[in-house]
Amino acid sequence: MASRKRAPTREIEKSLWAQGYETVVGIDEVGRGAWAGPLMVGAAVLPRDTRVNGVRDSKLLTEPKREFLFDRIAAWCTTWSVGAATQEECDHLGMSAAQKLAAARAIAGLDVIPDVAVTDGKWDFVSPAVPRVELVVKADLRCLSVAAASILAKVVRDREMRIWSEHYPHWSFDTNKGYPCPVHKSALVGYGPSAIHRRSWVFMENYNPWTAIRRTPPAGQAQLF
Repeated sequence: MASRKRAPTREIEKSLWAQGYETVVGIDEVGRGAWAGPLMVGAAVLPRDTRVNGVRDSKLLTEPKREFLFDRIAAWCTTWSVGAATQEECDHLGMSAAQKLAAARAIAGLDVIPDVAVTDGKWDFVSPAVPRVELVVKADLRCLSVAAASILAKVVRDREMRIWSEHYPHWSFDTNKGYPCPVHKSALVGYGPSAIHRRSWVFMENYNPWTAIRRTPPAGQAQLF
């Protein structure tokens, strides 16, 4: 089991390089659990011989630390990209399809065509954009390219949510980034949903006071998020 204190390594990438895969891309998503804003997927291809110190899973880093690392990681990567699915796409498609769409956009934004992708978890949301996908539990803790992708995606999304907060100040998106918290929930009760809230989610039934604005589940999808 990977330790949260241990730095991610290139052991998974090295194993794949040894098998003949030239271009390995690390993939990670951010924003799936948010109530507002886009879902984003980061993709990072790393050089084989250099390293940026301090790279960890984005969830283990403070916001200032992620911002500090962002430009260094972006310059270090052989190529990187962040793909997004908007809140409207999340509502219309459902979250699983939206995540696959964001991943395809991230892969399309790279300057190279990857041979293999490494991603966290047990669900392949990257195929068929990459020929082979390695599913690794806790890859964001263990795999350096996945950790780099997690920071890139998180910072890009956080910056976008801070911009949205200027247009929708009541919901404090600059601090909560669209995720549920007491301040966010209180704002929903007082003001209802903003234009960037995900209208298909079940919070629309629990925290939305406006009868004229109803929850709208994705077509053909009964799952409550």
